[in-house]
Amino acid sequence: MDHPERKQTRLPEYDYGSPGAYFVTVCTKNRRCILSWITVGEGLAPPAVALTHIGRIVEKQILALSERYPSISVEKYVIMPNHIHLLLRLQGDSGGASPSPTLFDAVRVIKSMSTRLSRAALGSPDLWQRSYYEHVIRGEGDYRQIWTYIDQNPAKWAEDQYYETY
Repeated sequence: MDHPERKQTRLPEYDYGSPGAYFVTVCTKNRRCILSWITVGEGLAPPAVALTHIGRIVEKQILALSERYPSISVEKYVIMPNHIHLLLRLQGDSGGASPSPTLFDAVRVIKSMSTRLSRAALGSPDLWQRSYYEHVIRGEGDYRQIWTYIDQNPAKWAEDQYYETY
């Protein structure tokens, strides 16, 4: 039986533990809208993200990342109904005897801990799809563009292909 070949999403020969900024998107399994809902702002007020119980569990793990790995900082994030966007910076110096954590370590700990805690609290099934999207940020302009994208993502929720009304 032939299986479709998985598309390589990582840059070949790139060290994902090297210092720098990274943009990451992680989607829920089957794109289920279980993390938040977006409320439309009135007048000039921007849309707001209201987290579900699972969304609050995920947010705690995002915020705990810098405590777990002091060499990683979460510079911006948004928790959408069926995905999260993260802007992470790796400093590359763990300050200890063990090697510095990689981007993979950061994403793995958010996914595994939030899944474990949501199962314990709610009996939730798997939260996340198998992989995730990452982008190595290449310069200040790229960084600002991604910052703006994350910032404006809730306002564009209705345009998302997986948009659902509540």
